[in-house]
Formats: sequence, structure tokens, C-alpha cells
Amino acid sequence: MQYRKFGTKDIKVSALGFGMMRLPTIGGDSANIDVEKVAEMVNYAVENGVNYIDTAYNYHREQSEIVVGKVLKDGLRDKVYLATKCPTWLITGRDDFDKYLDIQLRKLQTDHIDMYLMHALNKKRWESIRDAGVFDFLDAAKKDGRIRYAGFSFHDELGVFKPIVDAYDWDFCQIQLNFMDEHFQAGVEGLRYANSKGLAVVIMEPLRGGRLVKKVPDEVKAIYDSAEVKRTPADWALRWVWNHPEVSVVLSGMGKMGEVQENIRTAETAFPNSLTEAELQMFERIKETYRRRMRVPCTQCEYCMPCPQGIHIPDFFEAYNDASIYGTIEDFAAGFERMKEHLGDPAACVECGNCEQACPQSLPIRNHLKEIVALVAPKA
Repeated sequence: MQYRKFGTKDIKVSALGFGMMRLPTIGGDSANIDVEKVAEMVNYAVENGVNYIDTAYNYHREQSEIVVGKVLKDGLRDKVYLATKCPTWLITGRDDFDKYLDIQLRKLQTDHIDMYLMHALNKKRWESIRDAGVFDFLDAAKKDGRIRYAGFSFHDELGVFKPIVDAYDWDFCQIQLNFMDEHFQAGVEGLRYANSKGLAVVIMEPLRGGRLVKKVPDEVKAIYDSAEVKRTPADWALRWVWNHPEVSVVLSGMGKMGEVQENIRTAETAFPNSLTEAELQMFERIKETYRRRMRVPCTQCEYCMPCPQGIHIPDFFEAYNDASIYGTIEDFAAGFERMKEHLGDPAACVECGNCEQACPQSLPIRNHLKEIVALVAPKA
């Protein structure tokens, strides 16, 4: 396993971190995590050098932390750096910080969190937790040992990111970065800015919620196949992120043992500045190909759920994007009535805007739902 320095701290973390957001489940129920499979994957990952585990209060409908606690309690806890996140949207006052941290400590069956993040900060949430006393809380929690390192995860514009970095003596931050999102949200400029301020930078969504590797278009496959070295799309995408020397950890939401094994193999040799100029140009061609085809840059995080009208927004966007990427719009329209039976009806949207307020990507969700409705409408 490759290890990288955690910002200015005197610790080294595995280049690959295990993200506990997309775990294997039973019966398609995101709250019913397959604990046995998770334990097998986590044990394998730790045995092969992974020492960074990342979860959050809301993952898997508030069940991820519980499962992580169960999996780590029998000998693994002391072998890993454990990261989890404060549910910032539930914070209304200073006491709430302590309330939720104590709940998380119990769920995780531990007396301390190594890396504790303020979750999914945007301008509004940042101002809210700042006014609620987040600085005092973090200072106190570090002093009494409940947390070791303080950080934040981020979903907003670069202009919001930099002032947050400067507002407190943060140990680290977590941002979204992949070869399609080089200039999205904090982006590469935010990565370098945080690094210049001494923060470790943890990367989430390196595969864009799996969308860069699940069903690769033929045009993109042809570009990959033209490379001198043959690699899988996941291998290439992760290498692009690890190529940045400012990156400390790349989180991968691994849901299968095969994904754990492949990602570990990639992490062993994906060193900073290791991509050739020809390989970097290959990514530019791939980015342009995807941009021409993708309709909605949704990462399937499900923050927009539940919809009051029962519309399962992420699944509709996934199907819409797949149809666009693979040229199967007619099949999408033909199967639309069947999809509605399971996913609700986009036409039922009352434009309440709850989804857009919760979306970390700031997507115009209501407009995209209208696009889908218009797409499948009977032609005159």
C-alpha cells in the first residue's frame, strides 16, 4: 500500500480510504446492510494496508456508523484512522454539536473519532454552524480527546471554500474531485489552496458515484484502448486523482470484494506525477466525450431524498443519463410507465424546491424532471 502524509500532521494515511456510503445491502434496502460482507471486505482492506475508514451520520439511512462500529470493534479499531461527520443540517445551537458527537461515539463503539468533519458545508450551513459555536465545540472536543483532527467536507463554489479554509485552524478538508470535475466546486484550485494552507485533502467521488466506470460508452472505451498501457476505467480514473501530489487520501465507496482488490492494486503504484503527457491528453479527450453525452451530473448521493411526491430522483437521473450516454432514449421512453410504478412520476413534481436546497451539486433538479416528462410525452 502507498502511504501519504496527512497535511502537516506527523501521520501517514493509506492513499486509498474505504468509504462506507455505498455498502452491499440485502433486498435492495439501503438501511439493511450486509454486515457479513462488509466485515469481509474491511478485514481484507486493512490486512492489505488500508488504514482510513470514512463514514457519516446519515449514510445508509443512519445505519452505516452502527455497522462500522460492529466491524471495527473486534481488533480493527486501533489499526485504522476512523472518520465520521457531524450532521450540520441538524445543528441549531452549541449543545447540538456535543449531542450528535456523543451519539456517534456510541454508535461507533469508540471513545474517540480520529477525523471529525463538519458535513457537506455550503454557504448557508457554514454560516449556521459558525454562528452556533462550531469553533468552541471543536476546540473543546479536541481538548477532551473525543476527536483528534478537525475537518470539513464541502459542496459549494470555490468562492465559499477559501473563506472556510481561512476561518479556523483546520487539520483537513474533504472535497469532490475526479477527472470530470477538475473545475467543479472546490476543484483543483481548491485542492491546491487548502494544501498551501497546510490542510490534508481527502477526495470523495473520484469515480463520480461510479458513473465513470459502470457503463463506459464505446467512444470512451476506444480512447482507453488506444493507451499504450491497458487498464480498467476505474484504475485510470483513480490514477488521475492520485496523480495530484496534494492529495492525501482518495475515498472509494466499495460495494464488492472485487472492487476492494482492484482499488488496492491501483493504489500500490498510482504515485504523484506518474501519468505521462500522453495519458493526460487521453483524459482530455475522454472528458470532452462525456461532456457531449451526459445530461445530468448527478452522483447518486440521495441527499435530495425523500421527495414529498414520492419521486425517486436519483434513479430517474441515472436512467436518463444512461439513455443519453448510450443512445437508448427510445428504450427509456418505452419503459417509462414501468419505471413510474417503482420510482414515482416526475410529472407529479409540485416544484417545492426541497430537493434543490439539499443537493450538494446545486443541480436544477426541477428543470431536469421537466426535461424527462417532455422527453417521454407522446408525440403529436
